[in-house]
Amino acid sequence: MTRRRQLHLNINILHAGFYASAWRSPEADPHATFDIGHYVRSAEIAERGTLDAVFLADRPALEDKPDLRPFLSLEPTVVLTAIAAATEHIGLIATASTSYNEPYNIARRFATLDLVSGGRAGWNVVTTADPNASANFGQSLPEHATRYARAKEFTEVVSELWDSWEDDAFVGDKAAARFLDPAKVHRINHKGPFFEVAGPLNLPRSPQGRPILVQAGGSGDGRDLAALHADVVFSVGEDIERARAYADDLRTRAAAYGRDPRSIVVLPGLATVIGSTEAEAKRRQEELGALIPLDYAIARLGQTFGQDLSHLELDAPVPDLPIPVNGSTTFARATLNFARQGNLTFRQLLYKLGGGIGHRVIVGTPEAIADDIEAWFVAGAADGFNLMPDVLPTGLEVFVDHVVPILRQRGLFRSHYAEKTLRERFGLPRPPNRYATPADERASA
Repeated sequence: MTRRRQLHLNINILHAGFYASAWRSPEADPHATFDIGHYVRSAEIAERGTLDAVFLADRPALEDKPDLRPFLSLEPTVVLTAIAAATEHIGLIATASTSYNEPYNIARRFATLDLVSGGRAGWNVVTTADPNASANFGQSLPEHATRYARAKEFTEVVSELWDSWEDDAFVGDKAAARFLDPAKVHRINHKGPFFEVAGPLNLPRSPQGRPILVQAGGSGDGRDLAALHADVVFSVGEDIERARAYADDLRTRAAAYGRDPRSIVVLPGLATVIGSTEAEAKRRQEELGALIPLDYAIARLGQTFGQDLSHLELDAPVPDLPIPVNGSTTFARATLNFARQGNLTFRQLLYKLGGGIGHRVIVGTPEAIADDIEAWFVAGAADGFNLMPDVLPTGLEVFVDHVVPILRQRGLFRSHYAEKTLRERFGLPRPPNRYATPADERASA
């Protein structure tokens, strides 16, 4: 029996909210960025709405213009450990860079999170195209191709380490004084261009077999990495046709690697501004837009394109800016497409982006938001969305209390959690252990 396709919704907790001015909103707490309670409260609201997972981005550097807005600061896996203790069901996805970590540390950290949470962990694999982050690790920014070659090997090593204990390696037989079966704990003895890792990992195979692998790149190299390894892809979708083409391309690449193309869940980013009427939603957007310092918005967009944009005429059309070769190519290309679609001036682009990055922003009533989500889902342009409410936690509360019920009424979204692990919730099979024989796999299933 084929399982019915189900809508998936994550919440991307971007400190105070998607809008750069969210922290200045009357309903926001300016200290929330550094308050673990803020993240826990947001996760509890998301769990009340039966959302799939909490997603945390990361940047191991101080943002440009930190005097003007909150920034990514708390280490994501530590935050998710606190959330795991306060929740029962919601998934826990954290970002960690392959450029500024080592495979053993990441494998151990996420396997621990999976054990602590009972099978709810996921790792968002990024390469970090940020020279400020490179400087914090005594490096210069590696070339794009080098970053992705390292990321490919890094992810392979992590997956090998997650398999280094077979499912039944732990014995725990007190009478026989047998703690584990050493024949079922394996060195990986990996030697590659970037890493030499002996293994094994020093903890058992996690409840999901392997934590969920998430990838968020849109370049050719990023798509190949996702097609080879990712369970879930956090994408940038400007419109239905481009998003569907992206999903089709990703699945074609996955099939070329011998994977089932249906085994990848594609979740574009979606920022929401919700009002009880369209006029109220637009007024909310205007109020948040008016609170964004213009110099911050210009600097933030300049960071995406890797150049100073302060010389651009605010009320002239957005020019043909070059896509950075060794930077945020996905967001830069999406931003230009967004500007072209709406024939926007530079000022209008800054305003509509909310001082953020090139994810799609939708403004409207709960019904309009639900209509949009349904249209993308039915068209095959998305398996769901990585949600980014305008202000947190209030924007999330409105989504949970007013959009989720509509999606449930339409038979698109769950009303309760039926699955135990995040992997099961995404409809993905438990991966086989590369070291176990088929008979061992059947016995431990």
